[in-house]
Amino acid sequence: MTSPEGARRVRPNMPQYGVAADATAGMLSWDWVAQQMDAARNYWICTARADGRPHAAPVWGVWFAQALYFGTDAHSVKAANIRRDRRVVIHLDSGDDVVIFEGELASAKLSAESMAALEALYTEKYGFSPELATSGSLVFRLRARKVFAWQEKDFPSTATCWLFA
Repeated sequence: MTSPEGARRVRPNMPQYGVAADATAGMLSWDWVAQQMDAARNYWICTARADGRPHAAPVWGVWFAQALYFGTDAHSVKAANIRRDRRVVIHLDSGDDVVIFEGELASAKLSAESMAALEALYTEKYGFSPELATSGSLVFRLRARKVFAWQEKDFPSTATCWLFA
């Protein structure tokens, strides 16, 4: 799939890096992004503290139903930051196969069946599942607003951006 529903695929505005806004050859597909998100072991969550200082932390999560889901302790720094401001940047470890999400987090409202499926994906991926359904955990779903992706080996031709409505 070229773009997910509700998104428009464009070139990122990066002329100083040789990214031509009108060139479409080589742009990445959303399937490539989904594959990277599914395969990733760690996701870096970037939030802002009450005084505006940045906070970054790696988390485990799963790509489920075309979105990133992850859990955190309700008393963690990131949870406090998210309660104040749900806007985040989430990116993968790699600087070679790049995926960067700008968006906001929503509390994951999952049925018991979907929560069981989510926990099964955690177990498959990490060898165990954190107790996501416990009262001490918060489970979030990322709602993308803008996504950047590229492959360093083919940059700038692969530089791609998705803008969500």
